[in-house]
Amino acid sequence: MEAVERRRIIVRGVVQGVGFRPYVYTRATGLGLAGHVTNTPEGVVAEVEGAPAAVTEFCDRLAADAPPLAVVDAVDHCVVPVAGGAGFTIVASRAGGPARTLVPPDVATCADCLAELADPADRRHRHPFITCTHCGPRFTIVTGLPYDRAHTTMAGFPMCPDCAREYADPADRRFHAQPVACPACGPRLRLLAGHPPHEVTGVDPVAEARRLLAAGAILAVKGIGGYHLACDAAHPGAVAELRRRKARGDKPFALMARDPADLEYLVHIGPEEHALLTGAVRPIVLLRRRADAPVAGVGGGVAEGVAPRSPDLGAMLPYTPVHHLLLGLPGDPPGPRLLVMTSGNLSGEPIVTDDAEALDRLAGLADAWLTHDRPIHVPCDDSVVRVCDGEPLTVRRSRGYAPLPVTLPLPVPPILAAGGDLKNTFCLGEGRRAWLSAHIGDMDDLATQYAYERAERQLESVTGVTPALLAADLHPGYRSGQRAGRVAAGRPLVRVQHHHAHIASAMAEHGLDGGHKVIGVAFDGTGYGDDGAVWGGEFLLADYAGYTRFAHLAYVPLPGGDAAVHRPYRMALSQLRAAGIEWTADLPCVAACPPDELRVLRGQLERNLNCAPTSSMGRLFDAVSSLAGVCHRSGYEAQAAIELESAALAAGGPGAGAGPGYAFALRLPPDGAEGPVTADPAPVLAAVVADVRAGTDPARIAARFHASVAGLVGALCALARERHALDTVALTGGVFANTLLSTACARILREQGFTVLRHTRVPPNDGGLSLGQLMVAAAVHATDHHP
Repeated sequence: MEAVERRRIIVRGVVQGVGFRPYVYTRATGLGLAGHVTNTPEGVVAEVEGAPAAVTEFCDRLAADAPPLAVVDAVDHCVVPVAGGAGFTIVASRAGGPARTLVPPDVATCADCLAELADPADRRHRHPFITCTHCGPRFTIVTGLPYDRAHTTMAGFPMCPDCAREYADPADRRFHAQPVACPACGPRLRLLAGHPPHEVTGVDPVAEARRLLAAGAILAVKGIGGYHLACDAAHPGAVAELRRRKARGDKPFALMARDPADLEYLVHIGPEEHALLTGAVRPIVLLRRRADAPVAGVGGGVAEGVAPRSPDLGAMLPYTPVHHLLLGLPGDPPGPRLLVMTSGNLSGEPIVTDDAEALDRLAGLADAWLTHDRPIHVPCDDSVVRVCDGEPLTVRRSRGYAPLPVTLPLPVPPILAAGGDLKNTFCLGEGRRAWLSAHIGDMDDLATQYAYERAERQLESVTGVTPALLAADLHPGYRSGQRAGRVAAGRPLVRVQHHHAHIASAMAEHGLDGGHKVIGVAFDGTGYGDDGAVWGGEFLLADYAGYTRFAHLAYVPLPGGDAAVHRPYRMALSQLRAAGIEWTADLPCVAACPPDELRVLRGQLERNLNCAPTSSMGRLFDAVSSLAGVCHRSGYEAQAAIELESAALAAGGPGAGAGPGYAFALRLPPDGAEGPVTADPAPVLAAVVADVRAGTDPARIAARFHASVAGLVGALCALARERHALDTVALTGGVFANTLLSTACARILREQGFTVLRHTRVPPNDGGLSLGQLMVAAAVHATDHHP
């Protein structure tokens, strides 16, 4: 009798919702093996029985030949008793037990589905919800584990006989594809308009939506993770009206184009950007604008109001069938080539996902609603990525990336890290995995706080993490931290300094175990310091367990808190006063300040009223932006700094003929005294004032200032290495989303022989803060409990 062997295999990772069970079925039957496969909360579990050589081949190649969307973390197998029987089956999923599998992110519509969408002979021709094993919604429709149709928002759509036959056919691309549907049994697309909104009947919803967009209307479009507000990007009136209704200020809108060719005359698209645009994630990609790009009405450009004075255009390609239909299939009547696609909300509020809520909250924003009846269980904004020195730089990590975990360099206990109050994400961790939430938003809005609570419950349910330890920012006024304190219920809560968390996030992303300190350069707008000041221009010698403040920008008053953030000329005037430079009418920041405000501001600074001290690099960028005459009022976060970067680009960037950078003064502690080095920008400001008075082009001033900051980073890191023998530098914080600065700093540091860590998969801004909080909390907790 031939030898027979049976093995039980457990596959962990992103293995549900990606066609893994069909893959196992096909592989087993191809090798003549009997057995079964099922989904469990632990992962995919299979038993195979047959000739020992075939069983060994099955186990050896299982991970290597996995489906393209699968991420296999581990394959464990063991010999079990032979059971006999013939044939291989996919058996019903097993519930119960802790969740240990990984839910896949949502995936852009695949090429095979797009071909069927455009094929008049296919039964899913123009079906707005076409999907298969290799594409479509995943994370945003999952209501529980294991991943089966009953545990998704497709549970309310019973399959028709044709779809059921495809679902059960191992040879079919839709074999066990949970969101499978067709026009006979799937969700239904509707167009609503009017006051009150009612369904528009007698027309094709998409065709009528395209007609409305071409006529200048603003549409609310339900997507995978929420509603977008859409309009024709080449229609100046529609863009201006959307900006007014949304209370958007000058913050850039994102574009959606059918093909990269529709963007190439507007922006520079390199191979890395092209790969991001056309890949399975389809994030918004920030692309440098062409200097000779046409404007709306002249050669097919976009309205100036899409991204006023921004050096970049954010663009993405369609990632749902509805998007493809809106932009038109081959042979469709002409329609807008480029659409503005911005999140469906008022500025500062969370994205709308509920249909009834969309009709209410978007009533003053949209002229019509292109919606459907498949519920969205998890809100998920579009991700935002740019390319820096050939590498991706994630600015917002959300759709397409969440909830994929980050692999940690050290095991951690079950932790919830609350994140910050701007660009909030939270983070759950256990063992060697950390799950960053999708983008939540700014926590000053009550609706955002409710969205945070819902997202936390959902992510805990799909990860199986029950936090025993909490982490939050050191700032006593942060709503994220206040909530962590309220829900701690006796669990330890570790408060983590803001910039320490930024540095720890960069260390964790790069797999550092914390055995050696790094020189952490953390530049951002604000972070609560150990001394109660507003930090943000920091050089910390850090590991996960702690840090020493090696150097920082000199403190200057932040007059009026948020008023100084929204009116950069206030920050410029404060910096000038701290540098001993007189406020004269020939300086742009003085001219920009109304006379009454100037008088009040002078008294405020003299009396030090409502003037928190700050070392923020973000605020220094604001000050120089106003002082150079680039931007005096900021309608969105970092606008003044972004426009200063744009000006520097116009001059070719730092070191490209703009002249040498300005010089900071380094103030060392007195001999024998402890304390950090202070980087005083007074000489920089004096040199900028001299250039302004000499009539120097603001673009050249901007480029020289960028060079001066990069030079400061190089000088202080060299001093830290000389004193402490450290040779690894982590560049982090929101200021390093400025690729011009990041590139200049990295070049100088590498020329000096440093190893440079920069963010790629986790944002350098506060969207990555929670990962660092988690790592610091784990280290502090371990130290406290293991003296």
